[in-house]
Amino acid sequence: MSRQVPIALTIAGSDSSGGAGIQADLKTFSALGVYGASVITALTAQNTRGVSAIHDVPDAFIAAQMDAVFSDLAVNAVKIGMLSRPGAIRTVAEGLTRHGAGPVVLDPVMVAASGARLLADDSLNDLKAVLIPLAHLITPNLPEAAELLGGTVAESEDDMRRQGEALLALGAGAVLMKGGHGSGPESVDLLITPGEVTRFAARRHPSRNTHGTGCTLSSAIAAGLAGGSDLKTAVARAKAYISGAIAAADELDIGSGHGPVHHFFELWGK
Repeated sequence: MSRQVPIALTIAGSDSSGGAGIQADLKTFSALGVYGASVITALTAQNTRGVSAIHDVPDAFIAAQMDAVFSDLAVNAVKIGMLSRPGAIRTVAEGLTRHGAGPVVLDPVMVAASGARLLADDSLNDLKAVLIPLAHLITPNLPEAAELLGGTVAESEDDMRRQGEALLALGAGAVLMKGGHGSGPESVDLLITPGEVTRFAARRHPSRNTHGTGCTLSSAIAAGLAGGSDLKTAVARAKAYISGAIAAADELDIGSGHGPVHHFFELWGK
């Protein structure tokens, strides 16, 4: 007997080492009981030590992938990651509008954990003007939020709140300010919606194996939304999931640099 499974679509770049991007998103969807589909926007030659090359997918082929998926699959939620060029940003925005997609979780990926820049300098304005207004939620880390606003990196929760409210003014439905780049014993994220701020805190787990953390959190939120959860519940469950994946990351021995988080810690540990 068949059953209806929630479907989430990731629109992002491919990580050849499997720790971030499309691969991390699909692993997260699977771990959380959601069927994953994908639209690849770029190929990266990448491992745990860094990104050595990027090959952009032509805009027309990005559009063709979106049309193929949306014309056949009942997509319940969309996660967007690496979009390196203005053409790719506009193509994805046009595809989302054409197919009436939603809800959309946008992770404004700009720089890889290794320091490699993943967003072209001429793409920032398009990201802000064209794509952010289509997002149900954007999930910037502290450096990304600062770059989007042309300011300095937040150093306190008050700074995070103010920057989140400024990003909300760009047209997104909600903003999750991720505090993983902060300091202190807790990693604090703030969910900013019109008129409300919700705090999510988890114990900080010291580990160098944090490759794909941002991709994993945003795709976990998309998985929750695809399954029918409200935004606060989806964020709370995603925060618990990424905290567990980071805590278990050192159980893996992948690569010689910044290894991936453990997407299947709940399954492989049984």
